Amino acid sequence: MRVRSKLRKVNAGRVRLSVHRSNKNISVQLIDDVNGVTLASASSLEKDLGVVGQNNVEAATKVGTAIAERAKKAGVEEAYFDRGGFLFHGKVKALADAAREGGLKI
Repeated sequence: MRVRSKLRKVNAGRVRLSVHRSNKNISVQLIDDVNGVTLASASSLEKDLGVVGQNNVEAATKVGTAIAERAKKAGVEEAYFDRGGFLFHGKVKALADAAREGGLKI
């Protein structure tokens, strides 16, 4: 909550890229807080990404690439990164870097 409250003050009106990491999977959502709607999402549990069962940086990179593509389809070009209390290291950093390379401005 501490991270989200600070980000809301600074980035009012922008879409939030929220990350959740568990021991086995990683998931990400593009959330419009003004309307309370999820615009796009991606997860390592999706079979079409081909990373089911993988718990590594490569899986996070594929999820980051997928969310960047889905953001373009939803008409979102820039968002702010909500790491949700997880350290910006390893899988979380790989996901953010892949989303940036995919064209999403974070």
